[in-house]
Amino acid sequence: MEFSTQTSASVHQIKTAALAVGIFSDGELSPVADMLDRAANGALREVLKSEFQAKPGSHLVLRDLPGVSARRVVLIGLGKQAEYQAQTHAMAEQAFARYCVQARITEGVSTLAALECGQTSLADRARALAVAAGQATYHYDATLSKADADTRPKLKKLALGGITRGQSAQAQKGLAQGHAVANGMQLARTLGDLPGNICTPTYLADTARKLARSHKSLGIQVLGPKQLEALKMGAFLSVAKGSYEPPAFIVLRHTPSTKSKKAPIVLVGKGLTFDAGGISLKPAAGMDEMKYDMCGAASVLGTMQAVAELAFDREVIGVVASCENLPSGRANKPGDVVTSMSGQTIEILNTDAEGRLVLCDALTYVERFKPDTVIDIATLTGACVVALGHVNTGLFTKDDELAAQLLAAGKQANDTAWRLPLEDAYQEQLRTNFADMANIGGPPAGSVTAACFLSRYTGKYRWAHLDIAGTAWRSGKDKGASGRPVPLLVQYLLNHA
Repeated sequence: MEFSTQTSASVHQIKTAALAVGIFSDGELSPVADMLDRAANGALREVLKSEFQAKPGSHLVLRDLPGVSARRVVLIGLGKQAEYQAQTHAMAEQAFARYCVQARITEGVSTLAALECGQTSLADRARALAVAAGQATYHYDATLSKADADTRPKLKKLALGGITRGQSAQAQKGLAQGHAVANGMQLARTLGDLPGNICTPTYLADTARKLARSHKSLGIQVLGPKQLEALKMGAFLSVAKGSYEPPAFIVLRHTPSTKSKKAPIVLVGKGLTFDAGGISLKPAAGMDEMKYDMCGAASVLGTMQAVAELAFDREVIGVVASCENLPSGRANKPGDVVTSMSGQTIEILNTDAEGRLVLCDALTYVERFKPDTVIDIATLTGACVVALGHVNTGLFTKDDELAAQLLAAGKQANDTAWRLPLEDAYQEQLRTNFADMANIGGPPAGSVTAACFLSRYTGKYRWAHLDIAGTAWRSGKDKGASGRPVPLLVQYLLNHA
């Protein structure tokens, strides 16, 4: 995708295949819409009397308006003016981008970001435009026998119109950030959508190597079974041993061109490229979706790509612990006791609670970086889906400031999270007579006890856990990876760059 700004012409003089204009549902025209209406001799107001209610995310296409150079004017509903906020604006940009893709056009101009919206900046709104375009143009055909060119989106260029020359630099900055986020989301979605027989731990490692070759700021290290054994990652390796696919422990390090005195921010992703549950086998129905159990890893790789594209001036390290969780004669058994890299012992009461076994060794490993902050991202618990559904990512941390920063970044990026408790009282559920801890705490507060388990390995740095089990992919007829929480993570990093 190519993004630009349109500042030279009045809105009605912009020549384009499709021009997006925002309309409020209470009869108020935005300044751009009013300008267009006057040029078209009141055509917009006439339509609003009966044909368009301007509900958020709705659209109506007007063709060949008199006095207007654009071939199509796409009216985008914004809802009530008093309730117009960042989320509504993002929805509006998504509606226009989807229309452009469905209409099979190659270019368009959106004036939606020119309209002030709550506490957002022009850069925020421009970023939303680029992210929406990336979401709309994502297309998966990697495993189809014949890639049909007619089904691939034709949209190649989007411009932001309705702004002044003085606003162009801020808009360009937002578009560049949004483009990087969109690219990161597309990578994360592709990795998530690939089947488990293709997207193996080795495939994830190769993808990370390609990223490092493509971006000078990225350094790569991939640790294999022997190195993991030498590090005494007994918890991670206990999960990996049930599969013939070798595990991969990936460290992707962004080093800025100018030295920073700030300690690095570390992102840790759960990379179970397929999770059958092990001996505690999952039900067959829906098990195909367990290829998405590596979406935490995919989001880390997507975020690292965005970090490199935006040339962050701060060190960011992405760590991915990847393997498969399968039943076999070598697999973990309920009642087994393993020793983690930290030296703490774990009784495995359920082999399907494997993500925390993988992550605990990764969280111990990253101590060597002396990080400022560590954020782990994992499709960790079905309990989080029960608690929050598919709208908000679950956020766990004892650090109030870090929680506030992540929640704010989620709102700013329209990739929201919700904070859940992480209190010591829940730790009692992990008690066992046969090890330092059990790997499950029973049905009550399952997502909380999973986070409590991870917290036992994070005492040496500031830490937050994002449970994306409900937000990483969609099921049903629209089944596919979402690319979340790449926007949240990139926004958090932008706010700390």
